[in-house]
Amino acid sequence: MADSTHDTSRIMDGARTSLAVNRTGGYHRGSIGAGSARLKKEHAAAKLKRIFIAIATIVVAAMGFGLFVSALGFEGLFITVLLAVVAVWVLSRYPKIKAPKAATLSRGDLQQNVAKTELWLEHQRPALPAPAVTLVDQIGVQLDGLGVQLQGLDENTPAAVSVRNLVTRDLPEVVSSYTKIPRHLRSQESAGSTPDSQVTESLKSISREIDTVTRQLAEGDLDALAVRTRYLDYKYGSAMDETPALPPPGAPDPALPPVSPAPKALGETDSLTPEYSPKEN
Repeated sequence: MADSTHDTSRIMDGARTSLAVNRTGGYHRGSIGAGSARLKKEHAAAKLKRIFIAIATIVVAAMGFGLFVSALGFEGLFITVLLAVVAVWVLSRYPKIKAPKAATLSRGDLQQNVAKTELWLEHQRPALPAPAVTLVDQIGVQLDGLGVQLQGLDENTPAAVSVRNLVTRDLPEVVSSYTKIPRHLRSQESAGSTPDSQVTESLKSISREIDTVTRQLAEGDLDALAVRTRYLDYKYGSAMDETPALPPPGAPDPALPPVSPAPKALGETDSLTPEYSPKEN
């Protein structure tokens, strides 16, 4: 009876987890980050290239057969089209993109490390509880932000080594330690906590650490932005607050240069000045 009760509880826990995941969009909701999305696009582009090469090969072979061997006829044309359709169907389905192995995540530069870790995490989502799936999606966004800060970072600096260890070692170890546990034991309480809760809390810690590292790497940019803001406020802010009032109507505009009177023509007299005539002797 105890075993039956335990099985019922486990089934109900699994049902609640499945319901929560489906409410949030299911396990297959696309890429968790820009890095994994880029790897998928590259894989799709390689597939498309192979399809074009296969179709071109079939067409050239059919044309060569028709020119140098024998006319294709209806049957030959049908076989050519059939081969092209089969090639498109097979090459569009295979090879499927594979999740990188955890042992290979540290290979390549930091940008590749981040992208491969995102792709690896996507393939681990079906094995994680619903709260952990939400955290994985959040970590994917954080890894995108981290990747931006890694641009131009020297690979041999202590900061780069720390980031690589965090992304390619610590994060995968947390998830792998959980997925190695049999499914029926993941919701059982042990030492005051369940594996489901433990992996969720561990992913929260990883998320906070990624955010901290990203902020530390961005401190230089943040400081530069603050200095620039103070400079602009000093240069333009005070001047805008002390805008002079407009001059009254009819008054000369102080922003314009003074207008000098036009020179008088030779023999021209001022109409307001009485004309001088010498007295006759």
